[in-house]
Amino acid sequence: MSQFAIRPTPPFRLDLTAWALRRLPANEVDRWDGQTYRRVLVLGDAPVQVAVTQAGRPDAPLLRVAVERPFSAKRKQAVAATLEKMLGLRRDLTPFYRIAECEPKLGHLVRRFAGVRPPRFPTVFEALLNAFACQQLSLAAGLALLNRLVRRFGLRAGEWHAFPRPQELLAAEPGALRRMGFSRHKTRFILGLARRVAEGGLDLEAFETLDNAAALEQMRQLPGVGRWTAEYVLPRGLGRLDRTVFLRPQGQNPRGQKYCADQHSEPKRPDEVVSHRSFSR
Repeated sequence: MSQFAIRPTPPFRLDLTAWALRRLPANEVDRWDGQTYRRVLVLGDAPVQVAVTQAGRPDAPLLRVAVERPFSAKRKQAVAATLEKMLGLRRDLTPFYRIAECEPKLGHLVRRFAGVRPPRFPTVFEALLNAFACQQLSLAAGLALLNRLVRRFGLRAGEWHAFPRPQELLAAEPGALRRMGFSRHKTRFILGLARRVAEGGLDLEAFETLDNAAALEQMRQLPGVGRWTAEYVLPRGLGRLDRTVFLRPQGQNPRGQKYCADQHSEPKRPDEVVSHRSFSR
């Protein structure tokens, strides 16, 4: 077991940030037990279990990172960079805190949850697959689909699996995803995207260099990516904090089932607008 420490910019709370990243306890990729955040990361082609705990107070945060096997300085740097990206460890929310203090209701919430950071997925590919899985489904149903995909195709470290990379999905048969519960359209979107990325025909991470409008335009040219999916990926895949996704009131459809998000809804009244940022599902 190898260990090292990271000092996030204060204030920081691992519990709230991991909770926002995990979304539901059923998530088998991003796991939180009340003390430790765990995830399998792939270093090169080797899956390794990573565990993170917080030792310092929110105003003087110190994170202790444990990796299950010895690693080089280069791989340590890769783990640290991935955690910094996913957990928003270098994000400075001071301007937001200042604005929030002028709004009594918002200020109360900010003081209560000070230290939560806008989390994001480690890759745009993972963000897109999360979006595909949750399109027009409940969050619980979307995560159940992703868990099955992860167990079947993700590289394994002990009893857990990493989120599958495009190259792990290259050999996947459409029937395998259909048996997991993915629709015919979602199966085609996922496998088609994986093939393009794995074969070098599409560099999703290059979207990082684009402004929001250009990134949205590029994403909406991908099969299966509509307005909401592209808007969802901006914060959750690209770390953009100036985007909002609109949900129906309390994120419910007309039948009362909780949505991951509504792909096509437009805000009509203030009570129909839910700030998505990177904190929501």
